[in-house]
Amino acid sequence: MTHRDQIVAACDHQLRASTFKDFTINGLQVAGCEQVKRVMSGVTACQALLDEAVAWQADMVLVHHGYFWKNEPVAITGMKHRRIKTLMDHDINLVAYHLPLDAHSEMGNNAELARRLGWKVEGCLDGELGAGLLWSGRLPQPQRIHALAMQIAGTLQRTPMVIEADNDSDIERIAWCTGGAQDMITAAFEAGAQAFVSGEISERTTHLARELGIHYIAAGHHATERYGVQALGEWLADEYAIEHRFVDIDNPA
Repeated sequence: MTHRDQIVAACDHQLRASTFKDFTINGLQVAGCEQVKRVMSGVTACQALLDEAVAWQADMVLVHHGYFWKNEPVAITGMKHRRIKTLMDHDINLVAYHLPLDAHSEMGNNAELARRLGWKVEGCLDGELGAGLLWSGRLPQPQRIHALAMQIAGTLQRTPMVIEADNDSDIERIAWCTGGAQDMITAAFEAGAQAFVSGEISERTTHLARELGIHYIAAGHHATERYGVQALGEWLADEYAIEHRFVDIDNPA
């Protein structure tokens, strides 16, 4: 077993959590037992994930999307009460990392997405590697947009939404940011990317892609952010005497 505070301190340090201005609390969000043997990870701390953690007798739940978001109601009632009560009734810690887990240069969501798809990382367009959220790079070999979309679908096991630019040239330069980063498409275009991949799409994204002349692939918010928290959980299991299990709660968004 390992002390909860040691695990949280290690994650805080590894992810440089204190350097990010975020929309939520990074690190320990709900305190449970002090000694941790089992860590269950997942994308979002929904009730279904908490129920899995209770059944597995987890001591800690590690997620990308936790609680206490900026501008959300502060009252602990309804769904929020049920979730927190589940954690407290079973003495389970909730630990969450949002932007720090998107940005990390080795086991962040952007890094893991690139690794799984074989993209060559060249840098960040909005900061240093490991701190920026909009990543850029090159495909291992030029591809047409439909071939790239098929590769993403096969890797993520989810059919992406594709907005094609008005050209049929091969794609070499690509930019990406997991999750709800569709509005970074303009910055991606201005940096010379021929295609931009993110999780979500808005109505305006279609027009931006078509009029700017950059392909856009919405590969799923959940689907693009499954991998960072898994990598962090596996790193903890390697570093400390704990068990780790990732549970993927289905989410089509």
